[in-house]
Amino acid sequence: MIVLDHFAIAAETLESGRAYAEEVLGVPLLPGGRHPHFGTHNLLLGLEDGLYLEVISIDPDAPAPEYPRWFDLDRFTGRARPTNWICRTDDLSGFVAEHPQAGVPVPLARGDLRWQMSVPPTGILPYDNMFPAVIEWAGDDTPARRLPASGCRLKMLTISHPDADLLSQTLAPVFQETRVRFETAPAGLVAEMDTPSGVRVLE
Repeated sequence: MIVLDHFAIAAETLESGRAYAEEVLGVPLLPGGRHPHFGTHNLLLGLEDGLYLEVISIDPDAPAPEYPRWFDLDRFTGRARPTNWICRTDDLSGFVAEHPQAGVPVPLARGDLRWQMSVPPTGILPYDNMFPAVIEWAGDDTPARRLPASGCRLKMLTISHPDADLLSQTLAPVFQETRVRFETAPAGLVAEMDTPSGVRVLE
């Protein structure tokens, strides 16, 4: 089984991602860190119900890797927006054996956090990146456990794709989540959020 862990907003720069998320949600993001393997860095926001939000971008101070970055960031352009959703599992090897299109497990670290994530060699996930990235944390220590409450809660994450029905059917045997729905439309993510200022939408 896989369960929703967090979702990501990509941005051309971390500051543009911060500005977008904080303007929409009305709460400040917190420092994350750097991902040396992929040359990226992030900001974080703790959500209710054990979830969190990540703003991620290419780190201009990091050397470019000799392979594609995760989350298709090498091709990302335009305004900051939700681009990826991430699910966790206790058996990443088993998941990618059943779903090889998810990529291969890549060992990763940020500070003292350790995990593996399924990353395709191209950096591009199936269904135009609407297939979830799947993560296996090393132990129980995760960003969601460390981040303070922000007063924000995910109401609904809508995953849109022209083949949304097939994507949903592919995941149905291992994924059940009332806060995620699939919609037949051009590829994209929309997150409807409860915030201290009322309902806000990241899109």
